[in-house]
Amino acid sequence: MPRRSRQAHVEEAHSNHERWLITYADMITLLMVLFIVMFAISQVDQKRFEELKDGVAAGFGETSSPFQGQDSVMPAAGTQPFEPMKPDAQAVRPEQLRLDGPVTSDVQADPADTYRDARAEVARLEQLRRRLARVLEQHGFARDVAMSIDERGLSISLVSRHIVFHANLAQLSPRGARVLDVLAPVLRGLPNDIDVDGHTNQVKVKPKYYPTDWELSAARAVTVLRYLDEHGHVDPARLSAVAYGHEKPLVDPARPASQELNKRVDIVVLSGASEDTRKLFDTVLRAQERG
Repeated sequence: MPRRSRQAHVEEAHSNHERWLITYADMITLLMVLFIVMFAISQVDQKRFEELKDGVAAGFGETSSPFQGQDSVMPAAGTQPFEPMKPDAQAVRPEQLRLDGPVTSDVQADPADTYRDARAEVARLEQLRRRLARVLEQHGFARDVAMSIDERGLSISLVSRHIVFHANLAQLSPRGARVLDVLAPVLRGLPNDIDVDGHTNQVKVKPKYYPTDWELSAARAVTVLRYLDEHGHVDPARLSAVAYGHEKPLVDPARPASQELNKRVDIVVLSGASEDTRKLFDTVLRAQERG
């Protein structure tokens, strides 16, 4: 019997017209995931945020953090790694040195305390004046110097009654140099700053070797300052030269022989007391004069 031939059965391929739905579904899924991620990162985990804030604050030695706008950024007391400088803390300046040490601040001081400080400071300056007077008298120079206490401190005036400076000149006379040799050891041992003030007399004549009285008075002040520095070994950081010309006479220019006294150099031992205290010096001195 003849064998029946087998014919291969080939089915017709079925075309998929809905494949676009797969791509669309994938896109929708990705968009959903994107929005979920964006939503997730927009929400702050308060617990984790607090942990981050505390960790950063601890790293800087503070218990509060600037992450929250209403929180203080200043460290709480006792938790900072070092004690901050207080607003009213002030460094002691050289001009605040008294004869016996640094001066404390008189901010908002009681008036009675300020007056008591003024009396104590005047007493110290008077003690220094008597000490200098004894030394000058021992060397025979008592009449070459006039001393007074005012708001600035103790003024030691090198008057020219015995020719400290010659007319029109800033060169120190031999006698003036000896006076400074006597004063220097005492001045050298003080902590106070010292102003060296140059003065001329009130004669209205142009100086012979200088353009005006200002230059002449400045040259005289510098001459004395240099002598105290180079020969008296007074700390130059404490010395300043000031020129006054004929503007600040020692005595009334109308008095006889006043011109010789007004032509001078003043060595001023500056008081280290506060300004309020120094303003009371004159009151204290007048009270002492009344007894």
